[in-house]
Amino acid sequence: LFLKEVPEIKSIVARAGSDDLGLDPMGLNETDMFLVLKPKGEWSGNKDDIANKLRAVLENFPGLVYGFTQPIEMRVSEMLTGTRGDVAIKIFGSDLVEINKAAQAIAGSVRNVKGAAEVISPRAEGMQYLSLKINRTVAGQAGFSIEDLQQRLRNQIEGENLGVVLDGVIRTPLVLRGNDYIRTSPEAFSDLLISAPDGKSWPLASLAEIKQIDGPIRIDHEQSSRFASIQVSVDGRDLAGFVKDAQAAVIALNLPKTINVVWGGQFENQQRAAARLAIVIPIALGLIFAILMVTFGSAIQAGIIFLNIPFALVGGVVALTITGQYLSVPASVGFIALLGIAVLNGVVMVTHFNERLVKGDSMSDVIHFGTERRLRPVLMTAVITALGMIPLLFATGPGSEIQRPLAIVVIGGLITSTLLTLLLLPKLYERFGALKNWGELKEEIHFDWMMDLLKRIKK
Repeated sequence: LFLKEVPEIKSIVARAGSDDLGLDPMGLNETDMFLVLKPKGEWSGNKDDIANKLRAVLENFPGLVYGFTQPIEMRVSEMLTGTRGDVAIKIFGSDLVEINKAAQAIAGSVRNVKGAAEVISPRAEGMQYLSLKINRTVAGQAGFSIEDLQQRLRNQIEGENLGVVLDGVIRTPLVLRGNDYIRTSPEAFSDLLISAPDGKSWPLASLAEIKQIDGPIRIDHEQSSRFASIQVSVDGRDLAGFVKDAQAAVIALNLPKTINVVWGGQFENQQRAAARLAIVIPIALGLIFAILMVTFGSAIQAGIIFLNIPFALVGGVVALTITGQYLSVPASVGFIALLGIAVLNGVVMVTHFNERLVKGDSMSDVIHFGTERRLRPVLMTAVITALGMIPLLFATGPGSEIQRPLAIVVIGGLITSTLLTLLLLPKLYERFGALKNWGELKEEIHFDWMMDLLKRIKK
């Protein structure tokens, strides 16, 4: 159906269930479908349009729960949190029925939050089981041992491994088990005849009490606690804002005190990264300022160079806004890269200004000829860096969702930082660059007008 209804799809690779080694966190009732798209020139729209076409096809299958993601993003999320969504909501408790009830309520509430693209709440209950309780007295009278009887029943359902059949290089397991109708019909299973050691056949219903019961599909544990997880894919807004609204919606549900809700996924990674950056970035800025002050012997010149940083950050924020991207961990890495580039351009300009000033040039000549001589190095630094980011900016393959925000931030910050370096920084140096200390700076700025204004306001 996908290939028929969505012409942009080139091929499909699918897999169902978990691997034999159990290294994949997928359940046995889950399926991965990897869609290989045709070249972008053959698309009739963008990725969102393709996703909407896929949703239209999937809606024809009632009860199917689905979500869209990218391969690398999916694997990273699985390794870190065990889920695949942008936001993972984990519901912890001791009672499975209570956990599942809370999970369904939370999923229904989160679906109504703006930005919730797909909300996946896996069914953890509703599986049909056959409960078999052996009557030990009757089984003993018939000559059965409990262990032998259990093994024979297990062979009927799961099968007994007899060996391997070789066909060239293909190895096919040979398994002997009961007919299919025995495994699908409780009545047929009850009527199953079991041969006793004396040769007499006994119906299973006479040896055991058999009941059909409901039970969980699977029971997930984390740190020895039972939990159910809800995966949420966010589209059209930032993760932090979405989680804030979703948390408010969940609080309004007034869940039992025995239920503990934990928020994770990519949101958790972003929070963790933001907490680390809140410590690292101020330290880095302080070290940069200290090195500049030692290098130039002037806190004023270090401050002039330091002004490049906020202008570069503004450019990155504006670029994210224009392109519809949101602050993420890759975007934060882009902002860190901008710190070094912005400071480098300022150092190039101020160093040359100081050299010409030492040679005895007038301040006007220093600014005019110094800016002219350093125009090419500054532009080359910005242009080469921007050109290196262009492949990341227009990437569409696996990992592009990580590369694109970084490239957008760096290119946007380079534009504003370069303009500041070439236009505003020379004017600031002309006015304040030759000053040696903050006392001279205070005299140069003249704060008398500000004091007069404050006196007039008091009156």
